[in-house]
Amino acid sequence: MIWLYVALGSAVGGVARFVLAALVQQNASANFPVGTLIVNISGSFLLGLLFRYSLGTSAITLEIRALLTAGFCGGYTTFSTFSYDTILLLEEGRSARAGAYVMSSVVLSLAATWLGIMAARALLAVRSQG
Repeated sequence: MIWLYVALGSAVGGVARFVLAALVQQNASANFPVGTLIVNISGSFLLGLLFRYSLGTSAITLEIRALLTAGFCGGYTTFSTFSYDTILLLEEGRSARAGAYVMSSVVLSLAATWLGIMAARALLAVRSQG
């Protein structure tokens, strides 16, 4: 039955990705896939936060952890779109933009994941004190 939790989270995550990426892209330069970049960074932060926090507490069940991590974050993050956007930039002869996009996506997503883990540790520390 855990697959139902993953499916539900994936559906919600996919809709959230679509809405956020579209809103960001509409308000940004069309020459750079900033909507996808923002989704990748925020998704990396959320995955780091949710996974580390859920592993550090018994308050989040296995089913809810699956819904939030494999489900929501899996449906929300967009590395397949990231790859496609990169190839499009390369095909358009914008190799410098493609390189900047790849580097910023990877570095900022890793940093966001680390920040999510640090935030989860801080939340767990506060929770254990109270």
